[in-house]
Amino acid sequence: MTNQAQADKISAGQGFIAALDQSGGSTPKALGLYGIESDGYSSDAEMFDLIHGMRARIAEAPAFTGDKVVGAILFEMTMDREIGGKPTPSYMWEEKGVVPFLKVDKGLADEENGCQVMKPMPELDTLCERAVAKGVFGTKMRSVISAANTDGIKAVVSQQFEVGKQIIGHGLMPIIEPEVTISIADKAEAEDILLAELTAELDALPADQQVMLKLTLPSSANHYKSLVDHPRVMKVVALSGGYSRDEANAKLAENTGMIASFSRALTEGLSAQQSDDEFNDTIASSIDSIYQASIAG
Repeated sequence: MTNQAQADKISAGQGFIAALDQSGGSTPKALGLYGIESDGYSSDAEMFDLIHGMRARIAEAPAFTGDKVVGAILFEMTMDREIGGKPTPSYMWEEKGVVPFLKVDKGLADEENGCQVMKPMPELDTLCERAVAKGVFGTKMRSVISAANTDGIKAVVSQQFEVGKQIIGHGLMPIIEPEVTISIADKAEAEDILLAELTAELDALPADQQVMLKLTLPSSANHYKSLVDHPRVMKVVALSGGYSRDEANAKLAENTGMIASFSRALTEGLSAQQSDDEFNDTIASSIDSIYQASIAG
């Protein structure tokens, strides 16, 4: 890693990673939860202006600092915009002490064997070069597992590591995210298969390479503890995956060494209609509760 201070910040892990990377597909829902319905904007450009306003409001809140928020995952358009008069990645690190990451995937392919790999990313090298130039530390990319199917899960993990190695080649830290859908009946079985596949890929990495993992909170506490302790893993972070913030925090606190990387659970309770004081109080409470769950294990 080119920035040792950022690597140290993530490795120490005394805090959590804010997921501020809603894409075009998930932005309308995020805005709706924020109190801005679809009739509140008339174009994609207006929609993205509004979501950037929400993200900027979160980032500028007094409680949003590296004391409790060690990192933030940004949408590409967020990386290219400014907060507080600075490029967003620079604002995050220089003003807030928060390590910037970038969502790089382009969405999910159609389901096969109960799983969805990522769509092709032909512009990934160019995007990584831009990210490096803007001071981004790492990347994040998401696949989805919706069945305990060995072939499907193997395909997901194999693709994640193949692309992860490409990202490492640019000096960036990849966050590998094979999300297990929380509502499936065979979730625990899928997690067993996923653990085996992730371990095999990690064991095969060269000694001088590391990745991060972003995983669904497991059905059994500390199911992924061996990954937390793996020398090829810088940090294991947890996604909230549809759980409420209270549920996600309770489950996270049971898992030693995992920290949060919540999106919807972080923004729960925020509203465009809130005064600045109300908004800042709400996000401060959210940050504190997620921070406490992240260090509880």
